[in-house]
Amino acid sequence: MAMSSRAKGISVLIASTLAFTVCFMVWMMFGVIGIPIKKALDLNATQFGILTATPVLTGSLIRVPLGMWTDKFGGRIVLFWVMAVCVVPIWLIGYATAYWQYLVLGLFVGVAGGSFSVGTPYVARWFDRKHQGFAMGVYGAGNSGAAVNKFVAPALILGFGWTAVPQVYAAVMLGTAILFWTMSYSDPKHLVDSKTTWREQLVALKDPNVWKYCQYYSIVFGGYVALALWMTQFYVAEYGFSIQFAALLAAAFSLPGGVLRAFGGWMSDKWGAHRITWWVLWVSWICLFILSYPQTDMTIATVNGPKTFHVGLNPWAFTALMFVMGMAWAFGKASVFKYIADEYPTNIGVISGIVGLAGGLGGFLLPIMFGILLDLTGIRTSCFMLMYAVVWVSLIWMYWTEVRKSEVMGRQAKAFSLNG
Repeated sequence: MAMSSRAKGISVLIASTLAFTVCFMVWMMFGVIGIPIKKALDLNATQFGILTATPVLTGSLIRVPLGMWTDKFGGRIVLFWVMAVCVVPIWLIGYATAYWQYLVLGLFVGVAGGSFSVGTPYVARWFDRKHQGFAMGVYGAGNSGAAVNKFVAPALILGFGWTAVPQVYAAVMLGTAILFWTMSYSDPKHLVDSKTTWREQLVALKDPNVWKYCQYYSIVFGGYVALALWMTQFYVAEYGFSIQFAALLAAAFSLPGGVLRAFGGWMSDKWGAHRITWWVLWVSWICLFILSYPQTDMTIATVNGPKTFHVGLNPWAFTALMFVMGMAWAFGKASVFKYIADEYPTNIGVISGIVGLAGGLGGFLLPIMFGILLDLTGIRTSCFMLMYAVVWVSLIWMYWTEVRKSEVMGRQAKAFSLNG
């Protein structure tokens, strides 16, 4: 008996979300195994940033062509091959010995990160416009693979050594690719006209709104990727925790940042992408302002003599703020793609590829900049200072292009009424 289109759509959504979760887990692998590699090779903060960011570079650059191929050939075949070609490079990481070898293999493993721009249009086209935000949010919840990595990799390191991680991940990737193929479907009606050229598809770069969405996504996704890679070693260095406990606390940011994306899709469907994105940026601004303050000892001259005060976040307050920001960025990742589904319904693959590229490049550049700032200043919270400045840019841009033109700030503003 033939399955209905709705049943196929649900099966596609489940299979694609599982595949994306595994791809993201692999993509974030160096965020954990990079710590013993850093120790073995005696890397500085900048070199560690480059190591963790290398897979993100490939995953970013390949997003636009993958989005185009998805429009032309269908998401099923493209996503299957994305997973298949990563299996051997993942396995070989366990046998690398030199820094350059990790970087080269990281570039190949990074192809897994391009899976987002494949699955987003593939999944979206199986659902009507009213439910696309939720469907893309569910698929985007595969970002929780970053948290899965923080649970699985430390356990493998503790039990078998870090080289077991790439071996296990290679086997999981191969098994997931086969499972995805058996559970997914193709629909010729979802394909873009094969006569459409790359130049015609890339004309979207002339649209200023596309660049604005790229800026938003460089925060909610690029910042998410960068901090997901950076936080485990931050906890180890700042608070002296073991890799296992540090990864567990870091998951408090990564997990909501992935899982709650589905809820963010539902919120965007109900209240609109603009409203959700605006408040996400403000929550980010507040959290990053507090997170930016380094551990500080101040001596104040009082009438009773000098008194010393300590100002700084303890690990529990720090983790709570990261949890809140992870939630906000989960909603923001969904709301940005709701913008795309609403404004570019016939060109989702290309636009999502371009915006995903910008987000991925943010995830590539930010860890390197975190490392450079740390080496230059010696201040570990300089990573949050940088993110705070980036959020300021987006808030100003959004105010001048969107908020100023709508009733968002006043008493009658829809943004203040969830029923408006």
